[in-house]
Amino acid sequence: MSRERGQGFGTLCLLVSAACFGSMGIFARLAFGSGVDVPTLLLLRFATAAILLWGLMLGGRLPLPRGRGLAMLVAMGAIGAGQAFCYFTALAHVSAGLAALLLYTYPALVALLSRLGWKHPLSGRQLGAVAMALAGTVFIIGRAGDGDAVGIGLGLLAALIYAVYILAGSRLPAEISPMGATAVITSVSALGFLGLVAMKGFHPPATGAGVLAIAAIALVCTVFSILLFFAGLKRVGPVSASVFSTLEPLCAVLLGAAVLGERVTGARLLGGVLIAGAVVLLATSGQRHLGSA
Repeated sequence: MSRERGQGFGTLCLLVSAACFGSMGIFARLAFGSGVDVPTLLLLRFATAAILLWGLMLGGRLPLPRGRGLAMLVAMGAIGAGQAFCYFTALAHVSAGLAALLLYTYPALVALLSRLGWKHPLSGRQLGAVAMALAGTVFIIGRAGDGDAVGIGLGLLAALIYAVYILAGSRLPAEISPMGATAVITSVSALGFLGLVAMKGFHPPATGAGVLAIAAIALVCTVFSILLFFAGLKRVGPVSASVFSTLEPLCAVLLGAAVLGERVTGARLLGGVLIAGAVVLLATSGQRHLGSA
């Protein structure tokens, strides 16, 4: 596959991944309505995904991650669990809008850390796309609301952790497949939330709709989304991948309007245009993307 076609396929993977991640709010609302709490939801999400992925890996006799790659994936699984914990804990201290705004500073953090840590030059297109994506996110999320210092600190920490997670994923050995990476990461995350549930108690869904919602979160919002994210990340690099991922809040808004009848304001439409512009700016770039394999 040529470099241009590979980057085009990577872009498509990331756009579909963002749509899958963006649907999680719809399914999570259904799950919470059935009596599930956050630790239980996250445990069921990652454990179900891990069981499915390991079944596919072993059934297909696919190569298992080993050595340095396996160690990196274990660390990324722990990082991912820590990021989720920081984000959901921040929600207890700040508004949902402010928590989301803090989290979606991660494209800028990815660009900054890429420049400082890996000494990669940033093109004008990449800098412009990051700025447009951040501005679009602000318009989509809207008024942030108030929050305390603890919540703001945890929200920024969640963004920083996610930026490190993306950069670490871009440095995985070439022989690590997206499925192998996702299987290990979801397994480690599941073990982390198993410990949290052991302390706080297990609260499973009380309705069939809740069970189906958790299944959708595990399959659509975890297995498909992470597999596609790693497939795209390998081809376009961390900075571009982080910008494409800002389609997540746009997809969440559009799905909320279509499924739940939520109102789409002019500001959110403007935010969507800015994010779409950032995606087009990168997708039409003829340059080799930062950090691509």
